[in-house]
Amino acid sequence: MIALVTILIVIAAIALVLIVLVQNSKGGGLSSGFSSSNAIMGVRKTTDFLEKTTWGLAGFIMVMSIVCVMMRPKGSINAPATQIETQQPLPAGTPDMSTNIPANQGTQQTPTTTPEN
Repeated sequence: MIALVTILIVIAAIALVLIVLVQNSKGGGLSSGFSSSNAIMGVRKTTDFLEKTTWGLAGFIMVMSIVCVMMRPKGSINAPATQIETQQPLPAGTPDMSTNIPANQGTQQTPTTTPEN
C-alpha cells in the first residue's frame, strides 16, 4: 500500500513540475498562445485553471506524504540499531577499521608551555 501511495506522489510531482513549467511568471505561459480565441475558455480562465491545478497538486502531495508516514510500520525506526547489535565479530587476523575513539584517548590534554621573553 505504501508503494501505491509513493507512486501517486511521484506522478503528482511530475505533473506539478510540468504545470509549473507551462506557466509564465509574467502572466503569459499557455494563455498567451490562445489570446486570439477567447470564445471558449478565455485568457483569464486558463491562468485560473493552471493556478488552481498547481495548488491542488501541491495539496495532494502534502496529504499523501502525511498518509504515507502514518502507514509506515512502527518498528521500522529501530531497524538500524538491531542490525548493529547482531553483527558478527571479525576473524582474528582482520585489522580494526572502526572509527570509535576509546574513552581514554581524546580526553587527555597536552600541557602547553608559553615561551618566556
